[in-house]
Amino acid sequence: MTLIEWFIFFLIIQAIHFLGTWKLYVKAGRQAWEAAVPVYNAVILMKIINRPWWWVILLLIPVINVIMLPVVWVETIRSFGKNTTKDTVIVIATLGLYIYYINYIEDVTYIEDRSLKPKTVAGEWISSILFAVVAATIVHTYFMQPYTIPTGSLERTLLIGDFLFVSKFHYGARTPMTAVSFPMVHDTIPKLGVKSYNSDIQYPYFRLPGFQKIKRNDIVVFSWPVDTVRFFRDPSGAHMYKPIDKKSNYVKRCVGIPGDSLSVVDGYVHINGKRTALPDRAEVQFSYTGTTKGGNFNPQNLYNRYRIKAMDPQEFGYNKQRFFIKGITEEQANKFKNHPNVASIDRQITPKGEKAFGIFPNNDKVNWNYDNFGTIYIPEAGKTVKMDLKSFSLYRRIIEVYEGSEMGIDNTLSVNGTQVLLNGTPIDSYTFKQDYYWMMGDNRHNSEDSRAWGYVPANHIVGKPVFIWMSYDTNGKGFNKIRWERLFTTVGGNGTPRSYLYYFLIVLAGWIIFNKYRKRKKAS
Repeated sequence: MTLIEWFIFFLIIQAIHFLGTWKLYVKAGRQAWEAAVPVYNAVILMKIINRPWWWVILLLIPVINVIMLPVVWVETIRSFGKNTTKDTVIVIATLGLYIYYINYIEDVTYIEDRSLKPKTVAGEWISSILFAVVAATIVHTYFMQPYTIPTGSLERTLLIGDFLFVSKFHYGARTPMTAVSFPMVHDTIPKLGVKSYNSDIQYPYFRLPGFQKIKRNDIVVFSWPVDTVRFFRDPSGAHMYKPIDKKSNYVKRCVGIPGDSLSVVDGYVHINGKRTALPDRAEVQFSYTGTTKGGNFNPQNLYNRYRIKAMDPQEFGYNKQRFFIKGITEEQANKFKNHPNVASIDRQITPKGEKAFGIFPNNDKVNWNYDNFGTIYIPEAGKTVKMDLKSFSLYRRIIEVYEGSEMGIDNTLSVNGTQVLLNGTPIDSYTFKQDYYWMMGDNRHNSEDSRAWGYVPANHIVGKPVFIWMSYDTNGKGFNKIRWERLFTTVGGNGTPRSYLYYFLIVLAGWIIFNKYRKRKKAS
């Protein structure tokens, strides 16, 4: 929906509210016109139902307002004596329209000093759970979101089984775009496998101010730009539209920022012609093949000594075996080379000029691969590029989708001979409307990233991983399944990650002792 459409929708909602409540405002000792003034009418309504003024703020926060509306409906009818379970069910089932019946048909009396304490234990539990959900949703949406590392694309820095807290406020929280969605879940309702949202009503994109910009080599969580379907039980099996904020979340390293000229040379990223230096906690990994001297490897020894998680052996000749390792560093490979059963080990690199399948821009016209890619320009908001057949391929999705259909604009990019046309009009340049980023995994041969699907728009950025609160190792046994040294460590920073678990336990113990002391003092 455009801003104009949203303004019209807002006016319609205000009209619906006024027509359904103005008599109730009068019965509560207010003026009828007070029910018609936007925002002010909500403040007055909070006074009528004897609730704090800051509830109005909750009614203005996307997603939270969907949870709060039924609460306000129920509180409104209870302020006029409608306290039965039947009344509560009817007002929720009719989406608040039951208030029209009370406003025009019922002869109700305003209860000015009604008790706000729930009359049943169930009611008290429901109230507590409801506001716990509201508080958790605010934190989850605007401040900090939990995230689990599902793949090994950032191995060594982030491991499979790491449980993170992702900061929404570092880069500025993206307000929800999907107006109606199930709270505290992403795109799918757990166990049911069905969509957790309705995409018919969409808020315009808006991001709160952040206190830092994305820097080169930051680890970033973002909405996967090309996501169209994710495990929904759709009988047709067809792809379906997913709003930006409901696309699947990915975590990668931002190796290229707006304005960079990027290429990949033999697996290493180059920015503006120079090989980029990664932070000291980051370790680039590649796939290796090699041959053995005929013996076998102990899987547990491979993991404990060389951090090699999996090896795929294949027969090679009569007395030797060929093996394949997906994802180790050069340092590990040099160490493993001295293993008594290793005859040779070599890094897998696809030569420059050899075309690979599934490489951006996916037009089968570039001789690029995962190890040798580019050069490409990463678009910056407000910057203009020349539009020719090459840039047509690189920026077509940006123009048609990211700055087109996802923004409510019908953009069509086409070619007539060597001339590029935008919506049928010839163009020789294009000016970008937002920033873009290039995301890659440190495990170069085990990462589906920008090399496959291209640029990540600024409006797809979710947040910054800041903290590992739990780390679970499926290769471990017993208590060793928990990576104790990773608990309560920071994601960023230099040097070996430092655990703050003991500090957390000390603070937690202090808080428990303080609470017990306070309760005893209050009781005395």
